[in-house]
Amino acid sequence: MQCTLCPVSCGADRPAHAGVCGVKGLTVAKYYLHPFEEPPVSHKNGSGTVFFGGCSLRCVFCQNYELSRARRGRAVTPAELAEIFRELEEAGADNINLVTPDHVSDQIAEALALYKPQIPVVYNSGGYCKVEALERIAPYIDVWLPDVKFYSPALAERYTGRADYFARASEAVRFMAQKPPVWSGDGKILSGLIVRHLVMPACTSDSLKILDFLKETLPDGTPLSLMRQYTPMGEYERYPELCRTLTAREYRRVADYALALGFDPLYTQDKESVGKAYIPDWDF
Repeated sequence: MQCTLCPVSCGADRPAHAGVCGVKGLTVAKYYLHPFEEPPVSHKNGSGTVFFGGCSLRCVFCQNYELSRARRGRAVTPAELAEIFRELEEAGADNINLVTPDHVSDQIAEALALYKPQIPVVYNSGGYCKVEALERIAPYIDVWLPDVKFYSPALAERYTGRADYFARASEAVRFMAQKPPVWSGDGKILSGLIVRHLVMPACTSDSLKILDFLKETLPDGTPLSLMRQYTPMGEYERYPELCRTLTAREYRRVADYALALGFDPLYTQDKESVGKAYIPDWDF
C-alpha cells in the first residue's frame, strides 16, 4: 500500500520500505511522565509522553535530531503501543502525549482503537499535516498541540525542506480549531487546541506574520505557547545565522506583539529554557 499519510505523499510501500520519514512502521524512542510541557499539559503529575521515531520534516535545527532522522527507536506493534498507553495512564499521567505522530498516525489510531485511555490524548505535531489524515485520527484525539514554524515559503524551504510548510500547517490549524475547548477546574486542558511557535534567530518578522494569521484564524481564548528555547543543534553549523541563541530583544519583540494582539492565555519561556538540559535521554 502506497503511503500518503503526510503532505510529501512519497508512496513508499510501508511497512516493507521506509518512507521519506525514515521509518517503515511504529518506532518509540522513549515514553515517560514529562514535566516540562505547557502548564495545562504537564499539569500536576506530568504528561505521558511517547516519542516516535522518524519525521516527514527535515528541520535542520531539530532538537530531537536522532529521532527525526530515525537513528533511534524500538519497533512496536499497535498492540504494544496500546499497552504503553495503559502503562502511562496507570503511572498517573495527566494525558497521553503523542510526539511527532503525523507519519504514523494511522497506526497510532489502530492502537487507540485497541485501548483508548480515560485521560486526554494529545496530538503533538510539527504542523506539517494532511487534513485527510487528521480526520481519520480525530475521533481519538482530545487536544491538538501543533507547531506553526514558518510563514515564509523561502524560510520553510531553507530550514525544513518543505516550501509548502505554511500552506499545510495553516490548513491543519483551521481544522484543529474546530475542537471545542474544555478545561478542568484546576487548569488542565481536557479538550481543544494549543498552538506553539518557536521564535528563531533572525526570523522575528516571520514570527509576527504567523501571529497575525493566528489572531485572524483562532477562536478567542485559544492558548498560544511562544517558545524561546532555540538551542543550536542538528545541522546548524551549515547555517551561520542559526549558530547562536535568541537575543532577549528578539524574543521580547515577538512576545510584546502577541500581548498587543490580545492572546490569552499566552505561555512564554524565560532564558533558562535554552540549552540541552531539557532534552530527554533516549531509551532505545
